[in-house]
Amino acid sequence: MLLDLNLLRALEALLEEGGVTGAARRLHLTAPAVSRALTRIRRATGDEILVRSGRGMVPTEYAVAVRGEVRRLVREAEAVLSPRREVDPAELDRVFCLRWHDAVTELVGPGVLAAVRERAPGVRLRFLGESDSDGREALEGVDLGTSAGPAPSPDVHHEPVRRDRPSVVLREDHELARGELTAERYAAAEHVVVSRRGALADRVDGLLAELGLTRSVVAAAPTAVAALRLARRCGLVATLPSSVAGPLAREHGLAHRPLPLPAPEIALHLTWHRRHDGDPAHRWLRELCLVELRKTIAPE
Repeated sequence: MLLDLNLLRALEALLEEGGVTGAARRLHLTAPAVSRALTRIRRATGDEILVRSGRGMVPTEYAVAVRGEVRRLVREAEAVLSPRREVDPAELDRVFCLRWHDAVTELVGPGVLAAVRERAPGVRLRFLGESDSDGREALEGVDLGTSAGPAPSPDVHHEPVRRDRPSVVLREDHELARGELTAERYAAAEHVVVSRRGALADRVDGLLAELGLTRSVVAAAPTAVAALRLARRCGLVATLPSSVAGPLAREHGLAHRPLPLPAPEIALHLTWHRRHDGDPAHRWLRELCLVELRKTIAPE
């Protein structure tokens, strides 16, 4: 049998008020409307619910037994169907998955985790490696991602964090760390590129080609941190977004300089599927992450 969930509210009011008149006043309905609801409730439950006793009405044993359960069900239904705007982080018990660029995880992950542990000790974070997919498939099963490109579809939200340009990262004793850094000198050096797929070329090679230049890429590393380790150990040049190049260079004892090419801006976005828009716990986490991202790699 299909039941109108409004009958639960009517039943709660009848049990709390002990009669049709009081329930009608509480529900802002007419007494005949509540009487009809009581008839339907009796038919559904097979119980009288309220029986006359003198000049009033009293609940049956069944009604007394289910009163607490009815109250709980009404509260739960209201919670499900009402706008949820507030969340207490201290009460959260949840696992969030973050698929971020490895350099972002390296720089921002510790601050995000520390803030989460302080405010929401029941929350656990899973930092995942980047997917080979750059589309919305990369957000399957993921709460928050990062992207340098445009939104792959209208159902993916892109919140801008910072726009910047590439920087050159190299050892402090590298010859390019001193003097004027020209496109020709840059191209003549040995390079390491960052590629999850192991490609030995990236957009920088296209920029050099427009100037009639080529460079020698001797290695591809799957992550920015791995590329910096190779640059430090083997005297190579790595090219990274400036938002992460400076902080990572300092952590790894490297120098960094602006790329001597007319490179387009690189946009860093925090991304999530729009199905999470109305989730207050997700909103709390993404706002926390945006604060940490902008504080760490996009300071004012």
